[in-house]
Amino acid sequence: MDQDQHDEDVSADAELAAAIMKRHFRPSLIKTEAWEGYEFADKEIKITESTDCYGAVLWPSAMVLCHFLDSHRDQYNLLDKKIIELGAGTGLVTIVTSLLGAQVTSTDLPDVLANLRHNVNRNTRGRCRHEPQVTELIWGQQLEERFPRYTCQYDYILAADVVYGHPYLQELLETFIHLCSDHTVILWAMRFRLDPENRFVHTFQEHFHLEELYDLPSLSIKLYRAHKR
Repeated sequence: MDQDQHDEDVSADAELAAAIMKRHFRPSLIKTEAWEGYEFADKEIKITESTDCYGAVLWPSAMVLCHFLDSHRDQYNLLDKKIIELGAGTGLVTIVTSLLGAQVTSTDLPDVLANLRHNVNRNTRGRCRHEPQVTELIWGQQLEERFPRYTCQYDYILAADVVYGHPYLQELLETFIHLCSDHTVILWAMRFRLDPENRFVHTFQEHFHLEELYDLPSLSIKLYRAHKR
């Protein structure tokens, strides 16, 4: 790559990263309840984090995925599409896709669900075409019992920052494989930290065709689109 092309790529990355991070705002006045503000799907979204739970903190990968879907509405028309989100955390991706008209099943671990449900309810009640469903999903466990392939056919699987140095990467891969039908599209935003992320991507590609949509070095985040091999 020549220097001019490198400079163009750096500039494009900086502009896109800045546009994504501008979606976030903080309240101008101190309130009794602490929350962070976001602007997606033409709406103001209020997110409460839970500082005592790692999974209930909003990470930038969720903003990258939301920005992509919000700014590519013609290409990714989510109206009435069936979506499941893995590792929904604070619920921002679930909220945005619900506001964009999708039928969303939002999943995470049991200790995250109370805060997730709170955020989803406060931002979607009376504002969405379909009420999002919040439910427990422990990766790799009771998949066919709780999400039978015959009835659970999803147009999209969404995931933001679910891959990092935790011991459940194999179970996560099993969950992707189980939930993905021949027509399902996976949109997955990932922050690269350590080597486990690279290894997981390699293993993931053994089962899925993978295409890079965004590469944001300034945020150490990539956004992928994938479908079943």
